[in-house]
Amino acid sequence: MRDVLKDNVGDLFDNWNTIPNWLSFFRIAMIPVFTVLFIKDYYIAAFIVMIVAAVTDLFDGKIARKYNMVSNLGKILDPVADKLSQMAIVIILIVKFWNDGIKYVLFLFIVKELLMICGGLLLLSKGLRPVAAEMWGKIATTVFYVFMIAIIAIGGEGSALAGVAAFQSIILSQTIVNIMVIIAAILTFVSLFSYVPGFVKQVKENKNKQLGEITDNEE
Repeated sequence: MRDVLKDNVGDLFDNWNTIPNWLSFFRIAMIPVFTVLFIKDYYIAAFIVMIVAAVTDLFDGKIARKYNMVSNLGKILDPVADKLSQMAIVIILIVKFWNDGIKYVLFLFIVKELLMICGGLLLLSKGLRPVAAEMWGKIATTVFYVFMIAIIAIGGEGSALAGVAAFQSIILSQTIVNIMVIIAAILTFVSLFSYVPGFVKQVKENKNKQLGEITDNEE
């Protein structure tokens, strides 16, 4: 298994030195930056960093496809950057709502991402690639970003824009914030379960392939 994992990881770095991959590296590097900025209440700077990171996310895939820079590493880096970004946003919200019961729901997002990472590592250890995003995964990710960024921006008295007069009339109540978090959590776990059939299928196909190879060698 160790040799399979080593070979599979080695394949990831074939033709890795591309502009899209460097954009993904940059996006990952920006995650701790905007996390610290948010926690330290430097909201404007944090939003600027988040927007810059979002722009790189928008362009890396387009550049890869247009200029034929698609790589095995890029297929892994992009979802990894997304997962790390989501976990960073959740950490920000947990810090923000530390004295509120909704923090326990927020921990579910971290559990989901850790399960996805473990599943991806398991597939890599067997010489397989992580399962591609399903429709529910894309829907859950979109809802997550829209809801969570809205909560960070206008989710109550301690939100980033709560002190700006122009946004006073649209500051969200705690009830609305809680409903948004719960909806996002439900969609997140629906998306998690939507990956299960593809994951199981890959594992079974790999197991059958290995059994076939053993049979052939015995003959």
